[in-house]
Amino acid sequence: SLNSLNHDMTLPEFKFIWYMEYSHRMWGRLVGLAYILPAAYFWRRGWLSRPLKGRVLALCGLVCFQGLLGWYMVKSGLEEKPDSYDIPRVSQYRLAAHLGSALVLYSASLWTGLSLLLPQHKLPETKQLLRLRQYAHGTTALIFLTALSGAFVAGLDAGLVYNSFPKMGERWIPDDLLAFSPMLRNMFENPTTVQFDHRILGIASVTAVTALYLFSRKIPLPQRTRMAVTSLLAVACMQ
Repeated sequence: SLNSLNHDMTLPEFKFIWYMEYSHRMWGRLVGLAYILPAAYFWRRGWLSRPLKGRVLALCGLVCFQGLLGWYMVKSGLEEKPDSYDIPRVSQYRLAAHLGSALVLYSASLWTGLSLLLPQHKLPETKQLLRLRQYAHGTTALIFLTALSGAFVAGLDAGLVYNSFPKMGERWIPDDLLAFSPMLRNMFENPTTVQFDHRILGIASVTAVTALYLFSRKIPLPQRTRMAVTSLLAVACMQ
């Protein structure tokens, strides 16, 4: 099946792809060792508190699970598919799971690290602050969902279907948006719908981040928090 798709591929081109995959695997294993070896050392020296031990075990377990998911994802690309035998492609579901797991691992690691390095702010629990926290959590969920939808775009090569923005071709809403049956299948398997959803979620994420920033300006916040919200807006615009 590789011959029919990449019959004109040269050996240096193949080597480049091979080394990309190899480096990714080696880097993943290095990350695993960077978690597990120091965790074992700190645990043995008695430097971990009881709550931290639970968190460290969860993070080490998540690293191992992430590697397992990566193998499971790649395995799906090596199976012959009756509908697209000439195109080797991993399952978009497994790709989304692999990316989602990586995002959870990264976020949990960052959260744990910052919790240990920076003292927690003792702020009065005002109604405004509570609403800001809830809105920040909602924005986080929306960004996570947008990133996951990006995995479906990548898995289905949905970015190749339409290359115009803000319209998709000549239309705001494409004709084949609900071409698959049953309807729910379009959300995960129709390249047009997947790209359309990713665009909507992306716009919604940028809007939510901007609204979060504007709302935070009305509340007296510590400098560190204000810097975090401003950085979030800057990164959202750059993205």
